[in-house]
Amino acid sequence: MPKILYVEDNISLSYVTSDQLQKRGYEVVCAVDGKKALLLFNQEVFDICILDVMLPEMDGFDLAKNIRTKNKQVPIIFLTARAFKEDRIEGLKLGGDDYLTKPFDIDELALKIDVFLKRKTVSSMRSDYYKIGKFEFNVTEQNICLDQLCILLTIKETKLLELLVKKPNSIIKREEILKDIWGKNDYFLGRSLDVFISRLRKHLANDKSVSLENIRGVGFRLNM
Repeated sequence: MPKILYVEDNISLSYVTSDQLQKRGYEVVCAVDGKKALLLFNQEVFDICILDVMLPEMDGFDLAKNIRTKNKQVPIIFLTARAFKEDRIEGLKLGGDDYLTKPFDIDELALKIDVFLKRKTVSSMRSDYYKIGKFEFNVTEQNICLDQLCILLTIKETKLLELLVKKPNSIIKREEILKDIWGKNDYFLGRSLDVFISRLRKHLANDKSVSLENIRGVGFRLNM
C-alpha cells in the first residue's frame, strides 16, 4: 500500500481528502503544520508527499527544502490557494514535482499520485538499484546511501544484501544463502555468514523502519 505524507492545516479539507485517498487504496499520514510534518518524514518512509504551501510553523516551501536535503527522489506535490505563476515556479525550483491550485479535484490529485508512483516503480525495477527503507542500494557501485552519505560494501556484503532485498519480508534459509554466496553449506562458513549479517545490521542501523531479523535455526529476513 503506497504511503502518503499529507500536510494540510485545514482540518475539514484534510479529513475529506485523506478519506478519499484511503478509499483509493493509499495509506495516508496527516500533519497540520510543517514542523510536525518534517518530524514524521524523518521517522517514517513515504512514497510521496502532498504539501500545502500556506502552513503554520514552517511553510510548504521550507518543508520541501528540508525534505529534499533528506531525500532527492520522493515525489512532492504542492497544494495551494495561491495561483500566482511566481509561486508555482518557486515550488518547482525547490524540488516540487507538480502543483495543484485549490479548490482541486480529488480525481486529478489521485491521477497525479498514480503517475508519480508508476515512475518510481519503474525506477526501482532497475536490476542494479534497490530502495531499502530510506537507503538507496546500488549493486553496481557496491554501496548503500542515506542522506547523501554512502557506505562502500565488500563484494560478499553486496551479494548478501542483494539476495536479501530480492525477497523482502521473507525468510531466506541459511543453507540457501551459504550455497548461493559461498558455494556450499558448511558450519564454519555459517560463522562467516553471521559476521556479515552483523555488518549489514550496523550499516542499516540508521533507519529504524528496516531490520535484519535472525530466525533462529532457520535463516534471516530483511524487514522493510
